[in-house]
Amino acid sequence: MFELIQVSENCYYIQSPAKIGLVRLNAEEVCLIDSGNDKDAGRKVRQILDANRWKLRAIYITHSNADHIGGNKYLQAQTGCRIYAPGIDCDFTRHPLLEPSFLYGGFPCRDLRHKFLMAQESSAEYLTADVLPDGFEIILLPGHFFDMVGFRTPDDVVYLADCLSSRETLEKYRIGFIYDVAAYLKTLEQVKTMKAKLFIPSHAAATDSIAELAQVNIDQVNEIADRILDLCETPRCFEEILQQLFQAYALTMNMEQYVLVGSTVRSYLAWLKDTGRLNVSFEDSRMLWIAVQ
Repeated sequence: MFELIQVSENCYYIQSPAKIGLVRLNAEEVCLIDSGNDKDAGRKVRQILDANRWKLRAIYITHSNADHIGGNKYLQAQTGCRIYAPGIDCDFTRHPLLEPSFLYGGFPCRDLRHKFLMAQESSAEYLTADVLPDGFEIILLPGHFFDMVGFRTPDDVVYLADCLSSRETLEKYRIGFIYDVAAYLKTLEQVKTMKAKLFIPSHAAATDSIAELAQVNIDQVNEIADRILDLCETPRCFEEILQQLFQAYALTMNMEQYVLVGSTVRSYLAWLKDTGRLNVSFEDSRMLWIAVQ
């Protein structure tokens, strides 16, 4: 873990729970794409920088989930680097309490205010094209989170953030976190057509061909949607739907999984309603979801 892997003349990634991109900008300076899940990750990145006598110029954030920004505060304090994050994700990076609050739908209890869901706050600036190193391209990848992006480097290496997961991850967790299902599917269709020397997803193996894995992720979304529609042949409240999905996929319920999977299921319900496949009724002070016949 935290091995530095070179994939082109100037591009690397650091193998970690969520891959950290590293791009050499010149003989002395590098930038990072994301920073890992916590202070310990930041410390290990710093050791890699020191071992190679590299100076960290900036961290470019793909999105503000805690496992991608957890090393920010440590690395910024140690190196003075600047941090750039896209759109709403910049605000989440500055104010990380927003993440567990958003997931829970209210002020989160202490059980949700930990490093897995809430990074330490860091001083971030808005990501725009003019702050990128020469030859870098921002790739818009919304869906998994609010304004998530990826990056194409001058070496034609594409860092894809969390827009798709490995087969193994899908088989283990079954319901991957999605904020906007319609945008997520649109992003995956876009990714299917991409060409690059190498693709580096945060939670899947680096590959020179991404289309097949993108389709696997699309198929998983559609499977979950179909299962929800089947469940809603009988009118059901949200908690019943969530219970049935946890049981069907043999998932273990705890506070973290309740908010992560629960938030995702709400996103599926909203998408299915917006596309005319679900409707709602209010009975006995409950909102019930019902499949449209």
